[in-house]
This record gives sequence, structure tokens and C-alpha cells, in this order.
Amino acid sequence: MDEFASKIEALEHLWMRAWMQRDRNQMKSLASRDFIFLLGSTKAAILDRASWLEAATTRFKLMEYRFDEVYVRRHGSVAVFATQLTLDARMGDTPWTGQTWLMDLWRKSKIKRKWQIVERTISRPDTDETMPDAIRAMQLWR
Repeated sequence: MDEFASKIEALEHLWMRAWMQRDRNQMKSLASRDFIFLLGSTKAAILDRASWLEAATTRFKLMEYRFDEVYVRRHGSVAVFATQLTLDARMGDTPWTGQTWLMDLWRKSKIKRKWQIVERTISRPDTDETMPDAIRAMQLWR
């Protein structure tokens, strides 16, 4: 993993630990003002920054997480982080555990020149095991 990818992955762990510890100030400093949380599900749902900070420090509790293979790609002042995420969380009294797909978008701020998370998308993986092979078969670079 190159130095840039390591930096973004370290920021991801900082963000996840802040969520586990319900550290509102740390999450607030890492999240851009226009941050959104998008849950990709049968019925999608979005939280803005204020809603996310409130939920992540009260009702939406993270107890454990683990990243699988990590993908990081830089596009100038924007970076994409993607991984399969295993988590143990609770939404109020309801357990929310298992594997999900995570994709985060980070942007380097123009004034302070620090990386901030702009968007987090979490969705459940496709259960059709033939789909990844079918997609790989369409790759032109093979």
C-alpha cells in the first residue's frame, strides 16, 4: 500500500474509532460541512452531517468493525475509499451486524488543506455469488 492510501486508511480508522467512542468533536472535525451518510438498501435513507453526528453519538452505536481488503484511489483533491466492512452495531435496541459494502468519499479542504469525509455510503452486498465473476468477465484490461 502506498503512502497516500495508508493516510486515507488511517483517517478511516480514526473516523471509525471516533464513532465507537461516540466522540462527536472528532467526527465533526473529520466531516465536511456538506457530509452525508447514505444507506443503500431496499429503501435508501440519507442523514446530513448534523443528523449523523446526533445519531452516531446516541442511537446508532458501533461496538466493533473490521475492514476487509481496502481500495483507495485519488482523483486530485478527492479520494475514494472502499471496502467490505464487517460491523457489530445497534440502531437503538435493534442489532445491525454482519457484512456491508462501504464507500467513502474524502476531499482535501481548500483553506486548511486537510482531508475530510464528504460522503459515506453503506449497502448490503449482493447475495448472488455469480455476479462478481460475471462483472469480472466484462473487464477489458484482462
